[in-house]
Amino acid sequence: METSMRNKLALSILAAASVVILAIPAQSQIVRNTQTFKTPAGDIKFTPIYHPATLIQANGKNIYLDPYSQGDLSGLPPADLILITHTHGDHLDPRAVSTLSKPETEIWGPWIITQTLPKTKVISNGDVKTWDKFTIEAMPAYNIVNGNRHVKGAFNGYIITYGGMRIYFSGDTEDIPEMRALKNIDLAFVCMNDATMPASKAADAVKEFKPKVMIPYHYRNSDLNLFAKILEGTGVEVRIIDYYPWYAQPQPPSPASPNAAPVRYYGGTPQVGLPPPPTAPAAPARGGQGGGPATAR
Repeated sequence: METSMRNKLALSILAAASVVILAIPAQSQIVRNTQTFKTPAGDIKFTPIYHPATLIQANGKNIYLDPYSQGDLSGLPPADLILITHTHGDHLDPRAVSTLSKPETEIWGPWIITQTLPKTKVISNGDVKTWDKFTIEAMPAYNIVNGNRHVKGAFNGYIITYGGMRIYFSGDTEDIPEMRALKNIDLAFVCMNDATMPASKAADAVKEFKPKVMIPYHYRNSDLNLFAKILEGTGVEVRIIDYYPWYAQPQPPSPASPNAAPVRYYGGTPQVGLPPPPTAPAAPARGGQGGGPATAR
């Protein structure tokens, strides 16, 4: 009897162990929720990496916005162009830039970036430049009432145009007049958090310039359900994409009201009050040295 019980216990332990072993790979997989849009010039794709970091792909080119080494950079293609918005460590990360760069990679950003990355080509507020088949315009990005973390004239947002499609990346900003005055934006990536603006203010600005599609980013600890609710009835399609894959919450969104704006969830519903980010494994560097500070803003 005692031997039989021990055998059963051993089998139970082995079964439990096998479940844990099988579960580990599933939890460590990063699902990249790439969004694809069609333009007359061909498809353009947007892949969230982490916090502000986004990969833009079109015409065989790879453009990174604010690459950040706390995200999983493994398996990502080398950059043809890197756009930096400003100097905070979750946007200007030399380690991520080094990891994703190849010898011919170009880096663009406001003049202050050259103090850290001397090879940066300067693009300032109001500048409009052509790169490959893209047109890139540097937009203002700054705080009005939420302190002086982001200074007017020193930092950038960007409007990227490809195949007639106009894409706005806000950078770190509040709901500034320049954002509210935007016209003919097809796709907008707008920030929100305690260092920029709350979800309610971000939604109010989006209501004014009315992009066709709206994707929140840089949104840790923000109430995205409130954001979507404020945009009900505006006709703006809200796509909530998981920019924080370690925190994915596999649950469906709440039922929408009959006149709600379209809301699509990718990679789970991001929640309010997320814990601070874990340390992500770094991909092997392709060349260069350096590491950006991990402070997120």
